[in-house]
Amino acid sequence: MAGISGMVTGAVLSKLTASHDGVNARIGAIRSADPSITAPGIRSASPIHVSVEIADKSGHAHYPALLVYCDKLSNVLKEKFRRFSGRARMTVEVRNSADRLELLDSGTDVYVDAVCALLDDSRGDWGSGLFYGGGYEVAYEPIARGGRNFLQRARVVFEVEISR
Repeated sequence: MAGISGMVTGAVLSKLTASHDGVNARIGAIRSADPSITAPGIRSASPIHVSVEIADKSGHAHYPALLVYCDKLSNVLKEKFRRFSGRARMTVEVRNSADRLELLDSGTDVYVDAVCALLDDSRGDWGSGLFYGGGYEVAYEPIARGGRNFLQRARVVFEVEISR
């Protein structure tokens, strides 16, 4: 990953995949708090922005999955004499697949809750000129065909301040 967007994407991805406090550790904590939840851990986390159709046809789709990408970069030069001083709008796309509809929605909620809990605990300075002030927006998409039969996607969108 090269450039500013790649650097921010890498930072977000490393937070999501951290072994001690990443998303899978948080899913485990949610499952231990409520034994009725049967959501497995995240199988893949990738720094890629790809459609469901292409991911399924290429054979690289392993559900549940997290896709991390920067969908907007703004250099507003808040700090003069910096090469880049602005923000990156980051997206963590949660993709969940199941063969029965009733299993799909609750699992997707668990994964989104884990991502949001990680963001809630990650406010502040991330180092390397990155700062996350908090706040995010979650958007759920309707269940569609894909994956193992049915697929649901949710996007967690947030902004990271950058000063380089």
